[in-house]
Amino acid sequence: MSSPSYETPAADLPPGLVGLHELGGGLHHEVWLAYDEHRLAPVVVKIVRPELLADTDAIEGTRREIEVLSSLAHPSIVRIYDADDEVERPYFVMEHLDGPTLSALITRDGPVQLHQLLPLALELAGSIHYLHTQGLVHLDVKPSNVIMGAPAKLIDLSLALDVDHAASLDQPVGTDQYMPPEQCDPIRHGPITPASDVWSIGATLYRAAVGHRAWRSTGAADEQRWPQLTAPPAPMPDFVPAPLRDLVMDCLTMDPAARPTTTDLVERVEPMLAALPAARLSGFSLRR
Repeated sequence: MSSPSYETPAADLPPGLVGLHELGGGLHHEVWLAYDEHRLAPVVVKIVRPELLADTDAIEGTRREIEVLSSLAHPSIVRIYDADDEVERPYFVMEHLDGPTLSALITRDGPVQLHQLLPLALELAGSIHYLHTQGLVHLDVKPSNVIMGAPAKLIDLSLALDVDHAASLDQPVGTDQYMPPEQCDPIRHGPITPASDVWSIGATLYRAAVGHRAWRSTGAADEQRWPQLTAPPAPMPDFVPAPLRDLVMDCLTMDPAARPTTTDLVERVEPMLAALPAARLSGFSLRR
């Protein structure tokens, strides 16, 4: 069986991987949707940018992400298939997830409905709880790092660190709008701990539930980079059920010790999910 006949852009990918189209990437990497001629299936390839082959940060960051992903196995975390950090352009191959990012879904459809939002909350809590039990913190939970499927899956562990390393950081790390105070300013508000990921889950759920971020940009030239350091989040609208509003706001508290744990999140979301009306088909309840 031959690879699909696509008119593909130029992609300098390893042998056996046919680039279909570029998915984007970041400062250090290109990310491609590719056809894997070994698996006869679509995959995602993350590969160091060709202009950064002498960049120590890019190479070591890739090796760290390979090591982290290779140590994990969870239904709500993207899986790694192959990797090679000894070739000229280090790369790794991951499963292709067929679904939009949470950020794209919100942009297209607005606030996420409860029947999809509450399972998402459980899946995020579960994946982050698992990372924490492995001695890791994600440090970049945000809507663009969540692929909406069944289940939703957390992607991009490029910033993930072991707990001790994270606690020793003395400079900002993460994505501004989804960073708790201790990630914005570790010197004054640190240390960074697993509770930092819970804050980011709260910021992600806020945007999913409401359709916009908890701190909205004004576009002013003098706007503060991190308003979460000095101002509380905007109140959530009444169409968000009170128990969910309370939970999200608890996640977004300044004091890390006052935030729910990932176990608390699950225990508080499960009753909300159980209370949703049962799905019906042709007038018959699917609940027995």
